[in-house]
Amino acid sequence: MSLWVVRHARPLVAEGTCYGRLDMPADSQDTARAATALAAALPPQGTIFYSPLQRCEQLAHALCALRPDLASNCMPDARLIEMDFGTHEGQAWAAIPHALMQAWTDDFAHHRFGGGESVQQFMARVGAAWDDYQQRLRDSPGYDVVWISHAGVARAVQLLSQGQRQVLQAKNWPQEGPAFGEWRCF
Repeated sequence: MSLWVVRHARPLVAEGTCYGRLDMPADSQDTARAATALAAALPPQGTIFYSPLQRCEQLAHALCALRPDLASNCMPDARLIEMDFGTHEGQAWAAIPHALMQAWTDDFAHHRFGGGESVQQFMARVGAAWDDYQQRLRDSPGYDVVWISHAGVARAVQLLSQGQRQVLQAKNWPQEGPAFGEWRCF
């Protein structure tokens, strides 16, 4: 049994924009390509959970259209939403004052960037979904689980899979997540 953490396709947002919970669609052609690749790679049977943000929901629905065997076990899970960047959502990263970025870096675990969610809150939320996955693994092994989500969630899962529940410094946060429409297995 594996956990597939899939990143949504390229969102329709200007390059360099801060977005986490900001809800926007993904490029439809990129979504179709990602769904086709994922449909070919996934084994038979399994459960799909997806972030209810439309860029993830699009990919979940496109995947289920290609793989009807997965459609009855496909459901949203709000714990898989990207980190909330509060008032910075929708702003250009370059327009966010350096002092505000520094405040986040200085207290990476607890600072609520833009008044949104702290990294520790985010890790706790994704950690609860991870714990449910681990329980499912113990109770009914054999079927893969797919999370259609975001790069931040994939980074959090990378840490959770290594037993890390806290990220005290920005330098310890994984820099690389899956590319748009790609995935990692844990």
